[in-house]
Amino acid sequence: MRDSQRVSVLFVCLGNICRSPTADAVLGRKVEALGLQSRLLVDSAGTGDWHVGEPPDPRAQQHAARRGYDLSALRARQVAVEDFHRFDFILAMDRNNLAELERMRPRGHAGELGLFLRYGGDARALEVPDPYYGGEQGFEEVLDLIEEAADGLLAHIRRTRL
Repeated sequence: MRDSQRVSVLFVCLGNICRSPTADAVLGRKVEALGLQSRLLVDSAGTGDWHVGEPPDPRAQQHAARRGYDLSALRARQVAVEDFHRFDFILAMDRNNLAELERMRPRGHAGELGLFLRYGGDARALEVPDPYYGGEQGFEEVLDLIEEAADGLLAHIRRTRL
């Protein structure tokens, strides 16, 4: 059941070890910096189950740490139908994960379901690329996209919900 006093955001990628935990940590730190922890809940999950219980990818942690984000306490979990009742915003990192979420979406779900990067400033970039099989630069690109979209999402939430 959603907490009517808090706005809740769930970030979703495939395995919940790269993109969505990065978004979780980035938005979480921005929320803390504004003193809004009691008003905004942030979490992440994956559509797949093969990394459940694992920490984020070491490369994601390393690149995030260079920018002051700590992913070390996060553990992968799989998105569940109950999440549609718990979160106001369920934001996918790419179209494939969004399609999976749309298949899971319960009838009558009133929350927002969409692509995270629509809150970013680059209309050409709608998907956060999966850096898992790429090189180090992929993790930096993910951080750049997520930082910008997190600012846009936070501005939207502050303008419309808080």
